[in-house]
Amino acid sequence: MRIDVMGVGFDNVTMAQAVEKAALLLEGETAAYCVTPNAEIVYTAMQDESFRQLLNHADLVLPDGAGVVLASKILKTPLKEKVAGVDFSAQLLRLMEQTGKRLYLLGGKPGVGELAAEKMLEKHPDLQICGIADGYFKEEAPVVEKINEAKADVVFVCLGAPKQEKFMQAHQSELRVKLMLGLGGTLDTYAGTVKRAPKFFIKLYLEWFYRLLKEPKRLKRVLCLPKFIFAAYMKKIRG
Repeated sequence: MRIDVMGVGFDNVTMAQAVEKAALLLEGETAAYCVTPNAEIVYTAMQDESFRQLLNHADLVLPDGAGVVLASKILKTPLKEKVAGVDFSAQLLRLMEQTGKRLYLLGGKPGVGELAAEKMLEKHPDLQICGIADGYFKEEAPVVEKINEAKADVVFVCLGAPKQEKFMQAHQSELRVKLMLGLGGTLDTYAGTVKRAPKFFIKLYLEWFYRLLKEPKRLKRVLCLPKFIFAAYMKKIRG
């Protein structure tokens, strides 16, 4: 069942249920794609119908952010919990290691993917990482070809929104994979080039505030959050 939050339909799942759904998609016959919209991405989708459709056509739509969960509560259609993309991907690494699925890392600056792979293999030594490519490419066709040649089962597509969603949807029929995940800056988190907020901030849904303290240049992006919450309140008032 999906819950509509400002035009984007989210799968109403816990982390465990999201992993179960991903496991089913990994056994499918065709390539599926998963998106992880936060409040900023949903706010962008509110202004862009074509982008909104990309999100809603995904096989799995997970609420990556406290803002989305809060908006769902304001609208009286509460989501079960936040399912952060980085935490979801960590669960999938464990699943892929256990099942022998092959992982391809796409995105980030040159060298970030390789560093992220090293960190992943430290925790999951039996994980099969079959290919790595940075996000600085001009032509998409060679990227698709390399992923297919690597015989990947899963692709972490870390190109940032909306580029990653457009890439996954555009090449869904060409890629011979089982699952693609749009994960934004997740590779930077694994690599350690961007530090995640301490658990205290995460527990209080203040991860966005920690990122702002560390990167003041994100202020313009963070301002989408109050605009998004205000829009949710206005929608509630208007019915």
